[in-house]
Amino acid sequence: MGFDTLSLKGRALRLLAQREHSRAELLRKLRPHVQEGEDLDAVLNELQARDFINEERVVASVVHQRAGRMGAARIRQELQAKGVGGEAVQQALAQLQDTELARAREVWRRRFGEPAGDPQGRAKQVRFLMARGFSSEVVRRVVRGAEDDSGA
Repeated sequence: MGFDTLSLKGRALRLLAQREHSRAELLRKLRPHVQEGEDLDAVLNELQARDFINEERVVASVVHQRAGRMGAARIRQELQAKGVGGEAVQQALAQLQDTELARAREVWRRRFGEPAGDPQGRAKQVRFLMARGFSSEVVRRVVRGAEDDSGA
């Protein structure tokens, strides 16, 4: 059976077998394949009722995959793009706040390893960490080498 002949449910299950998907992602990916007489919402409702679609698992998956390389702002952006609800996003970000400084330091250490010797080098390091989604306060502390971990 080729992918073109799969039912909506079959397509959804194939996508879910590859990785966790939010309901919004599945809706977007499956909408072009709806045939006359098929009810995409009913298929998604069934999958959600059977726990094949689970927002908590989507959040946990994104956090697990991205937290070692990305800051809270980038993770928030990715979760929102996946259609994850605001409360679930806020809970995930609250969990990440305690480790934000340590994660930023580790990303900085892997990329640069030593403080920049000039303002241009510091600016490059700042841009790199900001692009990764770390807050300006955390980036400032990492690039300047602040040893005080309190308040981050």
